[in-house]
Amino acid sequence: MADSRDRNQQQALGAWLEQRIPVWRDLEQLFKTRDRKSDDCDEARRIINGFHTLASDLSLARRNLPGSRIHHWLETMFLKGHQLIYRAPGNTLLRIRDIYAFESPALIRAMSPLLINTILLFIGAIACGWVLITLFPDLATLFASTEMINRVQSGELWTDGLLNIMPSSLLSLSLMTNNITVSFFAFSLGAFYGLGTLYIITLNGLMLGGVFAFTAHYGLDGELFKFIIAHGVVELSVICIASAMGLKLGETLLRPGTQTRSQAFRKATRDAGKVLLVAVPFLVVAGLIEGYISPDPRFDLSFRTAVGLSSGLFFWLLLVFGLPWLRR
Repeated sequence: MADSRDRNQQQALGAWLEQRIPVWRDLEQLFKTRDRKSDDCDEARRIINGFHTLASDLSLARRNLPGSRIHHWLETMFLKGHQLIYRAPGNTLLRIRDIYAFESPALIRAMSPLLINTILLFIGAIACGWVLITLFPDLATLFASTEMINRVQSGELWTDGLLNIMPSSLLSLSLMTNNITVSFFAFSLGAFYGLGTLYIITLNGLMLGGVFAFTAHYGLDGELFKFIIAHGVVELSVICIASAMGLKLGETLLRPGTQTRSQAFRKATRDAGKVLLVAVPFLVVAGLIEGYISPDPRFDLSFRTAVGLSSGLFFWLLLVFGLPWLRR
């Protein structure tokens, strides 16, 4: 009876080893080839899931095959996996390089449908603002101050003569601070299940469309476009991206999936931090352009358009494709 039970145990152990050894070899190969980081999320998921299964297999090997080659092999592999998954991050510069090179672009590509919908929402809000003020010009007070309205009605933009009031350096600093604040608000208000972000992106679109419609009524929309185009491509792009991240945060809180809401919230904020780390510095560039080029009448429309389109193109290429030549 005992011999029969031993034979059954040996047969079960042999079948288990026959089933598991190919899995362990594949996992060992994954550990060896994962010396460099990549944007392959599926591979990372396989490593983590495989490591958790390996821990269970190692426990069985310790109990049933103590001191065997299989036991030592699994222990060595477990240590390798533990070091790979729980190793301390590299220095700050390398971490930032990884974020710029592939982590942030991978996140942007993964959320591209949401980002496109956010941009379409913003464009739709601009169109609504234009139609609203075109049909009801008196509602311009919803989007513009009395001083702005008076200056437009007198035939000039409120941006005229900015450099006579404030030096470019202080103007740039003020604009940078404002744009960065708006972007962070657009993201952080996503914590209200996305409703706060919807309010920010819709309001900004309505304001932009309404102001253009109001200035068009007095023949100044071309001058407003001339002022905005140099810095506006990057500035509005960052606001749309921050808003998309805010909507993603709201969606995560509404539908956390298999995670708790706390875990989902932390992951969403970490992902947003990586994207904003790449995007927000461009607001500094946009602020410098808005302080030094946009209000300066010496720069014509063609130059401003070239600055706006080239900076916007570089921004989107970096954000979507990263810096592949920096990858390890």
